[in-house]
Parts: sequence; C-alpha cells; structure tokens
Amino acid sequence: MTVVYKIISAAEWRTAESAGVFRGAAIDLTDGYIHFSTAEQAQETAARHFAGQADLLLVAIDSDKLGDALKWEVSRGGALFPHLYAPLSLGAVTRVSPLPLRDGGAHDFTGLL
Repeated sequence: MTVVYKIISAAEWRTAESAGVFRGAAIDLTDGYIHFSTAEQAQETAARHFAGQADLLLVAIDSDKLGDALKWEVSRGGALFPHLYAPLSLGAVTRVSPLPLRDGGAHDFTGLL
C-alpha cells in the first residue's frame, strides 16, 4: 500500500464526512484535481500553504484504491506529486489525525507519517 496525504481543515473534513465524499478544497476545485503529498512532501506542503493555521487534519489515503484517477505529476522543484482527478471516496481513507500547531507556526508531524 502506498499512502498519500491530504492536509485539510477540520470543517472541510466534517463536510466531506457528511456528504460521504471529499470533492476538494477551494484550491483543488480551482485547479481541477485534489492535491495530495507523499510522506516526504507533507511537511513542506504544510509550511508553504498552511503555516500558522490551526484546526487542521492530516488525512492518510491508500493510493492503491484511487485507480487511474490518481496521476503523478511534476510540481514543486520538479518532484512528482500525487493529484486525484476525481472526488475522494472516504473508503480510501486509512486514518484521519489532528495536525497540531507548534509555537512558531509550524505543524508537528511527530508520529503521523
């Protein structure tokens, strides 16, 4: 199993749970795909796009359950990032964890990746 991660607000996740599917955050809807990160990319993603934001969750997803809608595409620094060109079925989610905010605005990934 290959795990990919989505950083999301708790409110957005509650909406997804209520709907039974995650269609994407605002940036995902604008770009036309759901942005994910690998374990190696998640901390930099948090630092670049979520610094100082509290009430976030780290959602772990079994990428093997996403099928052909998951594409690995060149992004930041030439690295391949996972992008989902479909709504995220909650059945592919393996874990949802709070992503604590440390002093200074960085998130604490200890034990999460």
